[in-house]
Amino acid sequence: MTSAIVTVADALRAAVTAGLPRAEAQYLLQALLNCPRSWLIAHDTDELSPSQLTRFRDWLAQRLDDVPLAYLVGDKEFFGLQLRVTPDTLVPRPDTEVLVHWALERMQALAAPRVVDLGTGSGAIALALASQRPDAEIHMVDASAGALAVARENAQRLGLAVQAHQGDWFEPLAGLAPFDLIVSNPPYVAGDDPHLQALRHEPRSALTPEGNGLDDLGHLTRAAPEHLKAGGWLLLEHGWDQAEAVASLLRERGFREVGLRHDLAGQPRASGGRWDHGAA
Repeated sequence: MTSAIVTVADALRAAVTAGLPRAEAQYLLQALLNCPRSWLIAHDTDELSPSQLTRFRDWLAQRLDDVPLAYLVGDKEFFGLQLRVTPDTLVPRPDTEVLVHWALERMQALAAPRVVDLGTGSGAIALALASQRPDAEIHMVDASAGALAVARENAQRLGLAVQAHQGDWFEPLAGLAPFDLIVSNPPYVAGDDPHLQALRHEPRSALTPEGNGLDDLGHLTRAAPEHLKAGGWLLLEHGWDQAEAVASLLRERGFREVGLRHDLAGQPRASGGRWDHGAA
C-alpha cells in the first residue's frame, strides 16, 4: 500500500488487491474506525488519518502472515459474549459452542451444579456456562499465567462469577469437592499436522500435545473420575478424526452412556460419558 491510499475505499481496495478477503478487510476497517459496516459503506470517501493508515498497513501485513483477526482487533465473540483474546490464548472457535450446549444440557436438571473448565484459555467455555447458569459454581483452570490473566479479566469485565486456578489440569483442584461436570477443549492436534503452520501465531502448547494428539485427552479421561461425583459427566472436544479413539478411552476407563456431538460442519467434535463410581 502506498502513501496515495488515503480514503476508506482506497484502503479496502488495496487490501483486497494484496490478497485479503473483502469481508476481512472490511472487518479490520470497522475495528480501526470503531464503526458498523453500514457506516463504512456510506463513508467510503472519508480519508484515513496518517496514524490510522499506519495501523491499517501494519494489520494488513500481519493478517497476510496469518496472524488471527482476533489478535489484531483484540477480541472475539463466543456464545454471545465479547471476549478479549491475546497471543497467550487460543482464539475461541464457533465449533466449540457445541461443547457449551452439551454442557448446559447436562446441567439442566441440577441445582447449583459444580463445574470445571480445564485448559480454559480466554475463559470462553467457563464464562459461556456462567452467563447461562448464574447459580452454578464454575471453576476454570489453565497452566498458563498469561492465559489465566486474560480469562480473569474477561470474567471481571463481563461481571461473571467464576473461580480461577493456575496449574496443570487437575493439580490445582486437589482437595476440592468433586464436580458434577468436567469440560475441556484440550490440545489435540497431532504434532505433524500440516495445519499447524497456518496456526503458528497461536500458542502451540494449547493446540498440540505433540505425537498423535491424544496424550492430553487420555490423561483427562484417566484422571477425571477422581474429581467427579457419582453420575457426573466428562465432556471433551477433539479432532474430527479422533472420535472413535476418545470413545474407546472413555469406555476403557469405565464411563457409561458414551456419546458424541457434531460441529457446525457436521464433523465429530465432542465426546463424553457419565461416571458411575461402581465402574472399573
